[in-house]
Amino acid sequence: MATQKTEVPESVLKFRALAKEKEEDRYKAARQLVETKQKNKQEILKRTEQYEAEYEAREKDLIEQRRKARFGRNFFREPEAKVGFVVRIKGILKIAPQPKKILQLLRLRQIQNGVFVKLNGATLRMLKLVDPYVMWGYPNLKTIRELIYKRGYLRLEGKRIPITDNSLVQQKLSKYNILSVEDLVHEIVTCGPHFKEANSALWPFKLTNPKGGYKRKRNHFVEGGDAGNREKYI
Repeated sequence: MATQKTEVPESVLKFRALAKEKEEDRYKAARQLVETKQKNKQEILKRTEQYEAEYEAREKDLIEQRRKARFGRNFFREPEAKVGFVVRIKGILKIAPQPKKILQLLRLRQIQNGVFVKLNGATLRMLKLVDPYVMWGYPNLKTIRELIYKRGYLRLEGKRIPITDNSLVQQKLSKYNILSVEDLVHEIVTCGPHFKEANSALWPFKLTNPKGGYKRKRNHFVEGGDAGNREKYI
């Protein structure tokens, strides 16, 4: 007796074809992701080496210019800072509306919050108005790098996410050609063309009180206090 061959329903065949197609798409996406990561890794290493060479050349150039000025009995004017770091040291009590609004614009909503600021005429006037409530200065490469690596958080979908991987930076800033933490550091240090976007992507730094506490919040730094511009001693 001949066995009767059962036909597979058309819906089952469509389901199997669709599942196979999805599996192939997942495989292609995973393979493409691996290739992209490998390519980005090589690009990141190359950029990091370029940045280190750039920082070293800049430092050597400054040392050489200072040496020439000293031996030539001339004055050497240090290059003006492009980036400042501002930390709020006072609360909300007895603050006039204008300084209060400026602190909000600077994203300094809590005590011990810190942000990077591009220094120009407008921001310098704003900082002058909030001098009694903040301390600020000119951070160097080491300070910026340590802040971002140790206390850096990104704003991703309204959430505060710690910077633990370059992929997080790529997710937020890849459209600005910022692929790694070192790219982010370089953009802040050099005050690059996408400084605003890079700085906005960073959540305001939440710092702790200095060891031993503040000396005198009411007085300016030049008077032995804590408020105002500390220049390179930030």
